[in-house]
Amino acid sequence: MRIMSTSSIAESATWPHTLEAARDEARLIQDSLLPRGTLRGDAFEVAFRFAPLGEVGGDFADFFSLPNGLVGMYMGDVVGKGLIAAMYASLVMGTIRGINKTGEDTAAVLGLLNKRLRVRPVPGRYSSMIYALFNPGSGELTFSNAGVPLPLLVSGNGCRSLGEGGFPSGMFADAAYEVHTVQLAPGDAVLFATDGLHEMRNALNEDLSWGKLEEIWQQCRCKSADECLDFLFDEVRSFSASSGSHDDMTAVVLKVPS
Repeated sequence: MRIMSTSSIAESATWPHTLEAARDEARLIQDSLLPRGTLRGDAFEVAFRFAPLGEVGGDFADFFSLPNGLVGMYMGDVVGKGLIAAMYASLVMGTIRGINKTGEDTAAVLGLLNKRLRVRPVPGRYSSMIYALFNPGSGELTFSNAGVPLPLLVSGNGCRSLGEGGFPSGMFADAAYEVHTVQLAPGDAVLFATDGLHEMRNALNEDLSWGKLEEIWQQCRCKSADECLDFLFDEVRSFSASSGSHDDMTAVVLKVPS
């Protein structure tokens, strides 16, 4: 039998409290990196919801007004869950913050992010992400996608997904990204969401399908950005019922008021 020293016993007794304190500190840091609330202008609203699976998560999001009058926004999801994923998400956010406020085209921003993450790659870690720019004056939205589920647009013509996917950031050194453009009109709303939302399951172990998501989103054209998200999350929770979520969920909505 191994007899523990007094110092070992003390360390063992304080370890759970130390781990809990570390998680609390990680949550504070993660919260400080997220937007403080809804961003509004005369011709747009941008709102978000962040629902980590645990105390912290691997999802992230931000949006901001740029000096050239454009609105920038990004949202992403790193591989993994919990504290380790949150640490890598903070690394990705710190990296993108150094290059995201230039107003450069979205493909160039994601390409530079990928190159910087590849300078000192973390084995087995990478990040899906979408970066978008909205011009409030013209109503033009441009974006590039590094592996996030396709955005969903609701307009007077119904619902449709936008653009194409791409390789996650930090996975391949030579990854390149496409620029996708869509013209938005008053009343239109675009949903950007991580795969935690799309992979919600119900009591029958069925995934939330694209058809079901489009059905929900179709009802959001006459709602504000915040109302869209409240309605969406209520509907998704109703769908999943007692099954609950199995991954972090993050959603960002760009709304053009009527």
